[in-house]
Amino acid sequence: MRPSERLKLIEAVAVELQKRWTFVEIDHYFDACQVDHRAHPHGNYGSKRVYAQSVLSSVSNNRIQTIAADLGIIQDGATVGPVEQPQNWRDTKRFRLFISHISADKLIATRLKDALAIHEIAGFVAHEDIQPTLAWQDEIERGLRTMDAMVAVHTKGFSASFWTQQEIGFALGRGVKVISFKYGEDPTGFIGKHQALPRLRRSAEEIAAEIDRLLAADPRTAGRLKEAKSAKSFASFDLDEDVPF
Repeated sequence: MRPSERLKLIEAVAVELQKRWTFVEIDHYFDACQVDHRAHPHGNYGSKRVYAQSVLSSVSNNRIQTIAADLGIIQDGATVGPVEQPQNWRDTKRFRLFISHISADKLIATRLKDALAIHEIAGFVAHEDIQPTLAWQDEIERGLRTMDAMVAVHTKGFSASFWTQQEIGFALGRGVKVISFKYGEDPTGFIGKHQALPRLRRSAEEIAAEIDRLLAADPRTAGRLKEAKSAKSFASFDLDEDVPF
């Protein structure tokens, strides 16, 4: 990365942090990203943007690029800018969880999304959340670029789906946390080496609670989840008791 590109990327990250959070919330985010901010007391800065720039000035290029990707900021040469979120994630402070699934089992994914809402986790279910008037692939890409983590619902046929394998590859490429939910099929490929979350005849609510615990225990997602819960933007949800999940 050229020095001019680094400066522009730091500026873009600082502006995004300034728009999103308070000084304290930015510190929580830095902690989650393993960025040391202790040498920069808030009282020395009158601007969150300037504060963030000062903290990031000593961070490695790789770490800055990782933070930029997590915040949905892209870099193309010397041009940087925020990535637009999918429609159902706009204007929300909830934790953004992309739910990868095959179309035949969208009902399972949707029920899981509903059960996650009580934990301040906003699920993205492509076959449920994308409006007919929106470009399908573009909206999915927005979800993948701005997600905080992914849960892969491994029903039968998941590993044979071109789309779900593309989604998994995108998540691994970004370095975000991927939780494999085993629902009739074992995880394969690069995520096969990690222990999957088994269903074990548990309900959607029980699985959602386990996902919440896994996200809270991972340093990549703990800070973002804590921030979402602190916002206390609770939403109501309803589960269809006729579905065996």
